[in-house]
Amino acid sequence: MEFRQLKYFLTVAEEGQITKAAERLHITQPPLSQQLILLERELGVKLLERNRKQVTLTEAGHVLHKRAEQMLELMRVTTDEIREVAEGVNGKLTIGTITSSGRSILPEHIQEFHKLYPKVSFDLRQGETHSILELLQAGIIELGIVRFPFDFTLYDFIALPEEPMVAVAKPPVFGESRGGSVRLDELRSEALLIHRRHENIILEYCHQMGFEPDILCTSDDITPLLIWARLGLGIAIVPQSSVHIFVGSALCVRQITSPLITTTRAVIWHKKRVLSPVAARFVEMFREPDEKT
Repeated sequence: MEFRQLKYFLTVAEEGQITKAAERLHITQPPLSQQLILLERELGVKLLERNRKQVTLTEAGHVLHKRAEQMLELMRVTTDEIREVAEGVNGKLTIGTITSSGRSILPEHIQEFHKLYPKVSFDLRQGETHSILELLQAGIIELGIVRFPFDFTLYDFIALPEEPMVAVAKPPVFGESRGGSVRLDELRSEALLIHRRHENIILEYCHQMGFEPDILCTSDDITPLLIWARLGLGIAIVPQSSVHIFVGSALCVRQITSPLITTTRAVIWHKKRVLSPVAARFVEMFREPDEKT
């Protein structure tokens, strides 16, 4: 299986037609079809369903499509790393971050890093923790900013300061004041909007306080939870930093103080891969002063 064949396969999948794919690749149709046939023979499976008008992916084709994208991206990242080593501290830093950190903690570190290394460019991916871990595992990104827990046997990490969980609602659920705190059991009659990653701990605390919470929505992404809260559909329980996603919005935010629920983020990287010079320098920005000496 050659990278050229993977590129041809992806182009055909995107265009949905052999003719259009050949035009895009600046080759004729017969050699393109031949390479696809050779790829199917090598793998021993049918990747494409062909008819006169279009081609569609088989189930095996969908699997290869996902992996081929990752493999070609990994080749690009590897090429960038090799050039970076040869040329010094420049090149591209690939980072994946959860949405809340992309709006809060990351920008200030990027600003500081850019002043020190202006020749470095950035490739930033955002998503929830699971998707960031997938990108790290595939080698598409070097660094991730995620929330605990994750597999400590696979990743090295620097833990960032804990942050409290807050209750976010459309006024006047908490009254006109936007500050202050709230007890978790004060929300027993409210519809709750929670991130799936925090569902178990929130349920545990609610049960300890003697009530079954009314969970209207669980989500893998914090953004829709805040949107629903802004619409008055319920109260979102989210990490404090995520409130920065909607700067200036009319939302009341109260820290949950009884019990105090916290969450922790970390900068992580794969243990089995040597960090590029650029990534190693970026990681140093997150170490405590006594860790740098």
